[in-house]
Amino acid sequence: MSRWTVARIVDGRRRASLVELAAIGAAVARDIRMHAYPAGDPIRDAGQQRLLDRFRARLHTGLAVRTEVPLPIESDLRAWDAVVRGADWRRPAEAETVLDDIQALERRLALKVRDGGVDGVILVIADTARNRLALAAAPGSFLGFDRNARRVLSALANGRDPGGSSLILL
Repeated sequence: MSRWTVARIVDGRRRASLVELAAIGAAVARDIRMHAYPAGDPIRDAGQQRLLDRFRARLHTGLAVRTEVPLPIESDLRAWDAVVRGADWRRPAEAETVLDDIQALERRLALKVRDGGVDGVILVIADTARNRLALAAAPGSFLGFDRNARRVLSALANGRDPGGSSLILL
């Protein structure tokens, strides 16, 4: 394939076949990924909603859960995916279905914890092979997070605050 053809493809002046895209990707040591999405899912974050439902099912029935809880800063559009509230405690939770950029996620969570005036967050990650590989590839990630899911889920199932930040795969 000529460099002129590649330039026209990259500039969007020419459509490329899958074979051409794979050749271009291979030339720059990149895999070309393609996704097929089912047409029937009516909401974009349906996967995240299912993950939050699995999380909610593990909680003590006496705990209150609110979703999309705004941070307490006027004109700030950020919100916690969920906030779990006990009799004398509250713990925000963030649900991630796919781990793409772990550093960006750590940064985003650290800023939300700081700006949200809380001492930690429960990071609920979908238990998929891809997410397990991502976490294994970044062993230094989420260092201050309790990764003992059994302990964290047991505390929540018994209506207790797990304390601090924690990471659970569900």
